[in-house]
Order: sequence, then C-alpha cells, then structure tokens
Amino acid sequence: MNDAVPMPGAQAPLVRGGLSPLNRRRLANFQANRLGYWSFVVFTALFVLSLFAELIANDRPIFASYKGEWLVPVLVDYPEEKFGGFLAVTDYRSPEIRKEIAENGWAIWPPIPYSYGTINENLPTPSPSPPTWMLTDEQCKPVAERLGGKTCADIPWHWLGTDNTTRDVLARVIYGFRISVLFGLILAAVSSAIGVLAGAVQGYFGGWVDLAFQRFIEVWGGIPTLYLIIIISAFIAPGFFVLLGIMLLFSWVALVSVVRAEFLRARNFEYVRAARALGLSNARIMRVHLLPNAMVATLTFMPFILNGSITTLTSLDFLGFGLPPGSPSLGELLAQGKDNLTAPWLGLTGFVVIAAMLSLLVFAGEAVRDAFDPRKTFA
Repeated sequence: MNDAVPMPGAQAPLVRGGLSPLNRRRLANFQANRLGYWSFVVFTALFVLSLFAELIANDRPIFASYKGEWLVPVLVDYPEEKFGGFLAVTDYRSPEIRKEIAENGWAIWPPIPYSYGTINENLPTPSPSPPTWMLTDEQCKPVAERLGGKTCADIPWHWLGTDNTTRDVLARVIYGFRISVLFGLILAAVSSAIGVLAGAVQGYFGGWVDLAFQRFIEVWGGIPTLYLIIIISAFIAPGFFVLLGIMLLFSWVALVSVVRAEFLRARNFEYVRAARALGLSNARIMRVHLLPNAMVATLTFMPFILNGSITTLTSLDFLGFGLPPGSPSLGELLAQGKDNLTAPWLGLTGFVVIAAMLSLLVFAGEAVRDAFDPRKTFA
C-alpha cells in the first residue's frame, strides 16, 4: 500500500486548515504521543528564545535615550565620543558611561547583563567563580562595597557562575545553544536534501547508475572525517561555515540507502508505469509520484539526523577542532569542566544542557515516527 498519498497521482481532499484527512490523522498521532509532543514544544520554545539571545544576555542596553536621541546599542556600535568619551567602541559597563546615560536619559538593559564574551573583572572569588547564589555575603562584600552595597544582592549575579576566563556561563549557554541548533538544522536540512536526491537517482534508474553510486558511497563513507578536519585545521582556522562545509561533504550519505530502497520498491508500481506510458518525464515522475513516499522515511529520520549533527559539533568543540576559541560552545564548556574539576558547575551545566537538548530531540523524533507509522495512520 502506498502510505504517502491516498491514490497515485491524485491530490487528497483538503479540509479546514489546509490539511488532508491523512495528514490530520498523522497530526493526531503526533499529539497522542504526549512526551514527544511536549518535548517538541519545549525544544521549539527554547530555540525561539535563543534566537533573541542579544535581548536576553548582553552587556549593552537594548534601548537608550540620551539627550533626546533614541539609541539602539544592542544593534549599533556607537563610538564613545557620543557619550563624552574618546574610544572607538563604547564600554557600557563602565561606571562613567552608565552615570552619563543616567544623568542625561535612561536605558533598558537585558535581564542578564553579560554577553557570551564579556569579561568581568569584579568577581567576588577567583575565576572560575561559583554561582552567586552559592556565595556568602562576606565573600561578596569587597565587590559590593565598590558598587555602593554590602551584600551579594547588591552585585550583578552570575546564576551559573563563570568560566576560567571570567565569562558568564549562563550567557554562554544561551548563545551556545543557539549556535548548536542552527548548525544542526542547516547541516541536517542540506545533507538530507542531497541524500534524498542521490538516493532518488540511484533507486529510480537502477542498473549501472545504482551500482556506480553504491561503490562511490562505500569509498566516500570510509574516509575518516575527524582526521580530515584535523588536517584542515593545520592550514586554516575552522569556523562555523568551514565546519559546516566539511561535514556536508560526508553527512549526506545517511539518508541515501533509505530513499534508494523506497524508489527501488516503487519504481515498478503500476501507476509509475502508467505515468511513463503517458509520456511524463522522469523528473516529474520522481518528484510527483515517488518522492512523497520517500519523504515519509526522510521526515521520520530528520530529528535523529539533527541530533547527530548537534552531537558532532559538540564533540569537535570538546576536542578543540570546532569553532574558533572564544566562541560560545557547549562542547568547549564541557572541556572547561574537564580541566577544572574543582569547578563542578562548569561540567554539570554543560552535561545537563546537552543531555536535556538531545533527550528532547529523541522524544520528539519518536513522536514523528509514530505520526508516520502506517499501522497507526491507517488503523
């Protein structure tokens, strides 16, 4: 039975909301898996929030009014001369700049007054400093007195502590989560598109085309990706797009065998032979009549491919072959936890965030698999 479309070449009737009865049943199956459904909702909400990381964790004001002029420091680099200074870039954490803005206007600050790279030189304890809520007022007193206070409540808090270079861990987690998910989404989407195309060509044409592709994939898939990244790192500094390009060279093979099997199975169906007899081109037959069937398996695997893509970036950052030094990275946070065993908040934070993120994706993937399961869809 063709479980992707009700009839070969026919469009399923649409209902309110633009969903066919088949897709409505799939959506109902997805929502029936409560753990997977709510995991998807939580993961999506966290990702959307991370897209606005600059408005959540930043050492610059979101908006400011200075001498009657509206400013957006979170988006624009204003020179310090605008506030009476002489530097090319304004340090909004400077007491003089804060006083100048307060006396001549106002500013709206993010809830977390640190960006992922903000260096805090006024820590109550040596770096890496524990979370502020773990400190006593006696430990906070020297810094609090410099800021005109007496207790820990009078100093800016580091809710998850700082790393070994005095940077706020919570801010780095927020930015690192965003980079990890964006990297995984782009890698999973592009590699899946390439893998679907390659598998479709293999399965549809078969014969020597299939045989040649299979031999090529066997050789190509045997190349050690990690060694290649290490070699490239010796010549150029690996960045976001460099790593993405290298991983794309090899990650596309994951879906080829699944799509190939679907096309091999369906290419000799009666409706495909009828489409050929009517003179439809191979490209149209593949796109309109065969691809919807293959997309069921593709969509089922997508959450797990995304999971693997995020794990790959985290592993490379942990080993030191990932994003450039200083970039917000969950893998780099784990590496700091390994190197600073006396600062358990580093390793624990990295572990909890990564474990929670990957668990949410796995649960969501199981819900997607239930949604496209023919036994449940046509029950």
